[in-house]
This record gives sequence, C-alpha cells and structure tokens, in this order.
Amino acid sequence: MGDSDDSGGLTEGLQMDLFHPDSEHDPGDGNVQKWGFDVHPVVFPISLFLVATFVAATVLLGEQAATVYAGVRSFFEGNFGWFYLLSVNFFIAVLLFFAFSKYGKIRIGGVEAEKEFGDFAWMAMLFSAGMGIGLMFYSVSEPLVYYSDVPGFFDAEAGTGMAGVAALTQTFFHWGIHPWGIYGLVGLGLAFFSFNRGLPLTFRSIFWPLLGDRIYGWPGHLIDLVTVFATLFGLATSLGLGVKQINTGLSYVLGDILGVASVPTGTVPQILLIAVITAIATTSVAAGLEGGVKRLSTLNVYLMFALFGFVVLVGPTVFIFGAWVQGLGSYFSNLPSLAFFTGALSDGSSTVDGWTVFYWAWWIAWSPFVGTFIARISKGRTIREFVVGVLVLPSLFSTVWLAAFGGSALFNSLEGGGAVLTAYEQAGQTTAMFALLEQFPFGAVSGLVAILLVATFFVTSSDSGSLVIDHLTSGGKRDAPKIQRIFWAITEGVVAALLLYGGGLNALQTAAIATGFPFALVLVVMCYTVYRGLQQEYEVLQSEEFAERVQEITDEDVAIDRSRSEVVTDIRESPESADD
Repeated sequence: MGDSDDSGGLTEGLQMDLFHPDSEHDPGDGNVQKWGFDVHPVVFPISLFLVATFVAATVLLGEQAATVYAGVRSFFEGNFGWFYLLSVNFFIAVLLFFAFSKYGKIRIGGVEAEKEFGDFAWMAMLFSAGMGIGLMFYSVSEPLVYYSDVPGFFDAEAGTGMAGVAALTQTFFHWGIHPWGIYGLVGLGLAFFSFNRGLPLTFRSIFWPLLGDRIYGWPGHLIDLVTVFATLFGLATSLGLGVKQINTGLSYVLGDILGVASVPTGTVPQILLIAVITAIATTSVAAGLEGGVKRLSTLNVYLMFALFGFVVLVGPTVFIFGAWVQGLGSYFSNLPSLAFFTGALSDGSSTVDGWTVFYWAWWIAWSPFVGTFIARISKGRTIREFVVGVLVLPSLFSTVWLAAFGGSALFNSLEGGGAVLTAYEQAGQTTAMFALLEQFPFGAVSGLVAILLVATFFVTSSDSGSLVIDHLTSGGKRDAPKIQRIFWAITEGVVAALLLYGGGLNALQTAAIATGFPFALVLVVMCYTVYRGLQQEYEVLQSEEFAERVQEITDEDVAIDRSRSEVVTDIRESPESADD
C-alpha cells in the first residue's frame, strides 16, 4: 500500500478535506534518498548511533556491564513496580472505554475503508507478532516455577493441586488480557492517526493533538527515537529467548532423545543460529508484508494448532480441559485483586518484581513493534471490532495453549513422577518444553516440530520488526525500499547476537525493562491524545458539513449505514450501482 489516501473512490477527497489536519507535511518528506535508502535525516542516523553505543558498551565492558545491568534491573523492579502495574491497568480501562463508548463505531481509515486482510490472516499475523516466541519459551516452565514456589498472592502449599491452580492462574495473568491491552492501545492510536488523519505511521503522529506541526520537529524526533530504541531491544529480548530454546531443543532432541548427534549449547552456537535464521528472515522480509510475513504467520498458526492438537490428543486430555476451566475461573475471580497486587503488604514481592514487572516492562517495550504492526494490518475495522479482536481472542487462545502445555507439565508432576519438573530444575527453562514432549509418543517428532515453530516465530518477529523500524526511521512511509527492510532485519540479528555475547539474556532483559519505563510514560500521555483525536472525529461525523457531503454521495446511488445512530459508519456502492 502506498502513502496516498486510499479510503475509497466514493468518498474521494472527503477524508482528506474534513479529517486530515491542516499541514504542509507528508509522510517521508525531507527524507534522504541515497544508496537505495529512503530515510529520515535525524531519526535514522541517531538511532543507529545510540544502538551501536549501547551494544559496544555491553561487549567492551563485559563483567562491568553485567554488574551495571543487574543494578539497573533491580532499581526499576524495586522502585517502579507499582507504576508498571497501575499504568497497565489504566491502559486496559482506556481501551475498553474507547471500544464500548460512542467511539466504538468509528471505522479505522474512514467510513468507506475496506479491510486489507481477512479475519483469519489478520488474527494469524497479530498473534505471531505478539506472543509466539514467548509462549513457546514459558508455557511449560513458568507454571512449574509457581508450582514449586507458590506466588505470595495465593494461599497454597507447594507441590499440591492448589499450587497447580495458583500456577495456572498466575501464568494466565501474565499472558492474558494485560499484554494485549497494551498492544491494543498502541495499535489503535497508531492506526487511527495514520489512516484516519493521514499522518506518518510513526509514534510521533499520536501526539498531533498536543504538538501539532511540532511532531515534525525535535519533539517528534525524540518520540520516535525512544520508540526505535524500545522496539529494537524488546525485539532482541524475544529473539534471544527464541534462539536459546532452539539451541537447547536441538541438543535435547538430537542428542538426549534420538542419540544421533551431539549439538553443543552456549553463546557461540546461539550466535551461529541467529546468523542462519536471520538470513532466512532477510529473504522473507524482502518478499514484503503480503508475500513473506503473511504467509509465514499463517504457517505459524497451522503449526501451533498441530502441536496443540497433538498434546491435547495424546496428553491428559480430560485433565487439560478441566485445568483450563478451573484456571480460567480462578483467573477471572482473582483478576481485580491480582492486577493490583504489589506484594508490599505481604510476602509476595518476589514474584511481582521477578516476573510481573519484567513482563509488563517487556510488553511495553515490545508494544511499539507489535502496535505498529497491528496498526499496519487493521485498516477497515471499527474500533469496537479492533478492540474485541485484539483483546479477547488472542488472550483466550493463550490460556488454552498454557492449559495444554503447562497443564500437562503439572499433571506429570502431580500424577506422573515429575520427570518434566526434574528436567527443568536440572537443565533450566529452555529444556522444559522438550522434556514434556518426550513423555508422549513420537516425542522426537513433536520436539522437532516445536523447534521449527520457534524458528518460524523468530523469522516472523524479525520480519515484522524490520517493517516497523523501517516505518519509524523513514519518516512514517508505509512502503520503504526493499534494501532498507533487509538492512534492519540484519541489524536486529546482529544486535541480538552481540548482546548475547556481551551480557547474555540478562542484558537483553535489562534493556527491555529500562526502555519500558520511559515508554510507559509516553503511553500514559498517549491515552489522552487518542481520546482527543476520537472526540474530534466523532464531532466531524456529526457535523452539518459532513452530512451535506454524505447527501451528495447519497445522490450518486450509494448505501449509507448509520448503524442505528446519528453517525455514519459505512458507505458502500449500492448493489444496483455495482451491477451497472
């Protein structure tokens, strides 16, 4: 899709005349075009400099950098955990307000905008970008952590059935509504200001109601720079998790299960894996959104359903569904209290600081990437449809997935001898998934499928991240040169590899937490600017000028849908007109 307004032929000019801001700027104007690149003259070079400086410091300082990272992470977790919890709850409340208030019928892209992607492809792409690697990494190990060391919020004895309920509840909490609330809010703001206002598809555009034309100056540059930094390191964290699991999985399946090859594990093999998978991702991202990302995202969903179906069929089926229903009930009944639980007044701060704060900071740092990508693929949907699709369906699927894999691991601990828990305690989180699959028939085959799934998630995350950072560093252009997308795909792999080499996963996680805090402040302000934008949109839709323009279109034989309200929500050619 190009940068021009393409809201439709029937309302040509209406969206631009009545809804677009009065500005002389266009997305990407003032860009530097050289060597096949088309980049913003400020955001692109400064982003590269800041990223290179951070990575170089990590590699050169070694242990000193690791000490600093540990201190930074402890500082944010210990002092700002309350802020992360409060802000994310606020984001969800704001998103629900937008969806179920009068603004819910506003259509992203304008009243005539059509969906660019079908519902299944849309869901596949947003889920692959948002959760894939993380669910593969934590779905088995995280419930086992809480089963052995029950979170302070729950009154349960470790190693019991009630500890299993607590484990699923806490895991559902971390992977349910809250992360998707963050993604949904960011995606909605970006989609609205890009498609409905014709502004660049970058974070600076969300602040038009406050900054006006100043979004094209240094205030906007700073916003996009913070966004690039948060996106790149949030992405690097996920890629680091993914490559560690691929490395461990290959070693476990080919060595421990099949005994056909001894695959070394550690930093060097993981860097080599990053190089191989980044090369694949580079090929995919060169194919573009339709040819590469969409196809791989669809493949991801098919592989996920295949692996999920296998575990449900050959695993403890009745236990899985029973655990899902009980865990879901416990999740919803405890959600209000759990969402605000800091552990300050009880012995529960270790779970909050070590897990919840990290997750919330990671999701926030990850949100520019996922939000921009969701915005890019969501044109033509009403705000209500957008919020329900982004908030409810992926959250529900996450709980089902966690019940299947985490529930099977809990069943193994409660009634099956505890081999999975033992493997986790001896070899770490990356082994847990493959130790679980080993308990079932065809464990080696399912283990290889799991490795393939993590690898394809790695590729789609890299692809999606390349497209998003490309938007940010090209002044919001929606179709930047192919070589530019390739450049960012390679850069993401290099950053993840160097940070793994210099500081391991701790460096990646610290980068995510540190960048998540300032970006959380940005998101708080964003709630107000999106409200201002939607309110203005609603006022225009109710205005006499808009009614007169709609009347002109009505005279041209089109169908006007007011959806039982005073606001026009859809304009389409009438069937008679289409037949002519």
